[in-house]
This record gives sequence, structure tokens and C-alpha cells, in this order.
Amino acid sequence: MTSPIDTNTALADLAAMYRIRHLEEKITELRKQQIIQGSVHLCIGQEAVYVGARGALTDDDRVFSTYRGHGWAMACGVPAEGILAELLGRETGVCRGRGGSAMFSAADYGFYGENSIVGAGAPIACGAALSARVKHEPRVALTAFGDGAMNQGAIHEAMNFAAYLSLPVLFVCENNTYAELTPIAETVRDPELHKRAAAYGMPGERIDGNDVAAVRACMAHHAHRAREGHGPALIEMMTQRLVGHYYGDMQSYRPRGELTAAKQHEPIVRLRTQMLASGTLGNVLDDVEADARTYIESAAAVALAAPMAACETVKEHLYA
Repeated sequence: MTSPIDTNTALADLAAMYRIRHLEEKITELRKQQIIQGSVHLCIGQEAVYVGARGALTDDDRVFSTYRGHGWAMACGVPAEGILAELLGRETGVCRGRGGSAMFSAADYGFYGENSIVGAGAPIACGAALSARVKHEPRVALTAFGDGAMNQGAIHEAMNFAAYLSLPVLFVCENNTYAELTPIAETVRDPELHKRAAAYGMPGERIDGNDVAAVRACMAHHAHRAREGHGPALIEMMTQRLVGHYYGDMQSYRPRGELTAAKQHEPIVRLRTQMLASGTLGNVLDDVEADARTYIESAAAVALAAPMAACETVKEHLYA
């Protein structure tokens, strides 16, 4: 079921999703040219998860993402220039060019970063939530992970810990139906992963992760509940990535026609269709996309012109 349209909110959501989409496309272009080096995991097709979820949180809340975290960073307000500069190894990157695509963070924006260890962000989010409890601060910690990570021990330990202590943690499973290259249904007895929440005594819910309004409403409910001291929740957001697991993934494991079908229901197409049906003019929506593209192109130009991080400073700004 599709959520009703509020035009102003929908326009803002569409703009935010377009910025993430064009950021990822620019990253793809730069990676293809080998200007960006190393592993890159893109989130094209999953934008509603980030925009809707972050829209339900406050500026004081904390977000811990997966290694597929560019979209989360953008949704938290991290400037595209800082993200791109980071991936380009520039001194002006959010981590001074040291984090790259899979391990950057931007604490000033409540984005406590990516993690290349599958599922490792969940215990860290529990620590942030425990800190909020000790300091009597009404903060919520959101930890995001993929469907494959649901089989990691760290996820189960974190959910048990958070549930036992009634910590304000929102466990968000971005279920794009593939655990890297393997369909999640081939690795578990029951692919409805939200049901696992019951074993820990906390709510579990599966929602349409391509409906940005539905994501926001669900997250707002559980964030309020957590802030009131009622503990964590597991939200399984059903979506599809429209690109490979990593840059260069040929996706030969996907059934014929699956991507074509997914592109008919991805979040930007869906929201545009809803808005057109509700009376919004097509040229208004086109202008929103054009503005987003201009923003990303401008950010890329500035990032590319920034100085490379100096090799002699490689040990600076690090903690071990």
C-alpha cells in the first residue's frame, strides 16, 4: 500500500533521493576512470531507506551504517564535496582522505560511519545508546546492516544486549534480498527476518523500503518509543539495489528480468509517479532532478581540485 502524498515533503524527499542517486552515479564514473581507487559499494535503488529513516530522527541522534554508506552520509547532511573528496583521497575529505569509500565517518553530522566488518556497527551503536542512557540524553542510535549480516553473531549479541537493557537502538535491516551474491532465501529457513525480533522480546516489523513516506512513519514510531524508554526495535526494509554488490560485479547470479522489474518500483520512479498522479507538474520534478545533478557536479569539481592527502601525514588523525 502506498502512503499518501504531502507535496512539500515529497519534493524535499525527491530532491534528497536524487542527490544520493547522482552522487552514486558520479562515484561510478570516477571509479570507472580509476580516479577513485579501491573497493566501492553503491546504494542505487535504496535511497528511500536513508532519506525516510534519517528524516524521522533528530540532529542529536547517531547513525552507524554498513560499508554501503554514501547514502546514509548524505541523508545525515554530510556535504557531497566532503564525501567525494574523501573517496578521492583528498585533504579536504571528511576524514582527510584516510577513510575511503568503505570506512569514512563524519561525527559532526551524527554519522558515526561505515564498517567493513559485516555486522560490526550494531555493537558500537549499542555503546552509543548506553552512553545516552548514562548521560540521561534523549538520543537514539540507528544501526543499519544488510540481510546477510542478520546471520552474524555480532548482530544477535547486540540485539540481545539492547533488548535486555531496553536501550534506544533502532536495528535497520536493508533487505535487498541478496547476501552479497547469494539470495538470502537460500541461506535461511525463514526469509522474513523481522520475525527474529520476537526471540529477544522486542518489536519486529517488515515494511516497504522503497516507500519513503512509509519508512519515515515507521521509524518515527519506533524512535519515539525508544526515546520514551521502551527499548529497541528491528525494522526490516524491503528494497532492491539496482547495481552490483560492488563496483565491477557483473551480477550474473540475478535471474533474467529481475533488474528490469525492480526499476519499475524503485523509490525515485515510485515517488515521481505518485506526485504526477497527485497533480504535480512534470517540469517541476525535472527541475528538482536538474538541481540535484548540478549540486553533485559542482561538488565533484571542487573535490577534484583539492590537494591530495600528503603521504608524510598518513599517521596523523588516526587512533589505534
